[in-house]
Amino acid sequence: MEIFHLSAECYPIAKVGGLADVVGALPKYQTNAGHQVRVVVPCYDTKFRKENDFECVHWGNVKLGNFDYPFSVLKETSDKLGYELYLIEIKELFDRPNVYGYEDDIERFLSFQIASLDWILARGEVPAIINCHDHHTGVVPFLIKYAYKYASLQNVKTVITIHNGLYQGWFGFDKLYYLPEFDLRHVGFLEWNNSINSLAVAVKCAHAVTTVSPSYLNEINYAANGLESLFNSVRNKSKGILNGIDIEVWDPLKDKMLEFHYSIENFESGKQKNKEKLCEQFDLDPGKPLFSFIGRLFEEKGGDLLPQASALALSENFENINILILGSGNSEIESQLTQLRNDYKGNYNVFIGYNEELAHLIYAGSDYILMPSRVEPCGLNQMYAMRYGTVPIVRRTGGLRDTVIDFGDAGNGICHDQASVGDICYSINRAVKLYDDKINFNTVLKRGMEADHSWERVCQEFIEIYNLIIEKNEI
Repeated sequence: MEIFHLSAECYPIAKVGGLADVVGALPKYQTNAGHQVRVVVPCYDTKFRKENDFECVHWGNVKLGNFDYPFSVLKETSDKLGYELYLIEIKELFDRPNVYGYEDDIERFLSFQIASLDWILARGEVPAIINCHDHHTGVVPFLIKYAYKYASLQNVKTVITIHNGLYQGWFGFDKLYYLPEFDLRHVGFLEWNNSINSLAVAVKCAHAVTTVSPSYLNEINYAANGLESLFNSVRNKSKGILNGIDIEVWDPLKDKMLEFHYSIENFESGKQKNKEKLCEQFDLDPGKPLFSFIGRLFEEKGGDLLPQASALALSENFENINILILGSGNSEIESQLTQLRNDYKGNYNVFIGYNEELAHLIYAGSDYILMPSRVEPCGLNQMYAMRYGTVPIVRRTGGLRDTVIDFGDAGNGICHDQASVGDICYSINRAVKLYDDKINFNTVLKRGMEADHSWERVCQEFIEIYNLIIEKNEI
């Protein structure tokens, strides 16, 4: 079948979070399974755009009310990503380095959605499925159903995949005129709490709703930033599918970003060499257990807990642990974490920003990965960590609950229940004791390395949903 994925992010084109990793991997495995898959992403001013070759396959104008924006559809010519990649180029709106954070983000992503549908319409071939990802593409299912200009696409089945339901794409009815003309009798599908809510629009209008883990599907029924009742009402067309990871990219035996490779058969020597390289780079002691954090420094990820938890854990275990932080986000959290470097030199360090190569080295060289998230719809870091023989320390929420079982229950990690400094430090203390028991530590580590988080399973679950809504209009 012909499948389109529409997304604001896709690795390696543009990445802010896990959304990019999913959209960069799932289409490849769907292509490998014999389907015709096309990924459509805005054309940002990124390194990938500059270093790869594209051909223009379509051009036109996006009309947002009284504004006209010329656009081009650029196809990556080599198909080296394992699927067909298309960039929607709207220079006035997307010729910028960042994915999000601009005052005109509503205009940017509405124009992207309309341009994508205009191109799909102009092709003259109707795809079987359009899989939308998060609120940035949430208006698409509504437009396909009710906008007059897209009447010939009404047989296309739509899926909305929710990577994070906290972000919803709100905008006022004063911008309703941006949308192509539609049957006003259906304007209620756009409304939520007296505004237009892009995510709610998609949930109402799509043929199927998927979340990135089964537990997250349950959680959004009681914690979804105001959409709880809506998610409850569509449970009959919803399914939680746990994300996978691209095991071709995330493989400690073949990882091109690592100098020292290893497998489950020789992980001890391989991890030690990577740890020594990492500790040399950040002035840490490779003889101590290394606790690392990789991610965005926001409350959602528990980033606000890290300064106090790190300070307390280091005070309690100064001779026994190292802590390394890689991330960026809230400037106050960044400042607090940077200050700790002066107080705990030799046992603590921080890299403010993001570096993909460094992230791979941290997964390979660390003993533990910290994930104290308040919200974690799926979480990929714990899967990457386990793949690299690094034991996850997680708060039980969302996909972390689905993937990490406490070692006390013969599991593959260390778990706690509260997003609190006390719970984090308690788990670190348990981790220090486990690390000193090498036999048990290696057993827990190997359980993680043996877990199957490949995309083949995920791919098949998506195809099953596609087939159900094509055949029965429901799942």
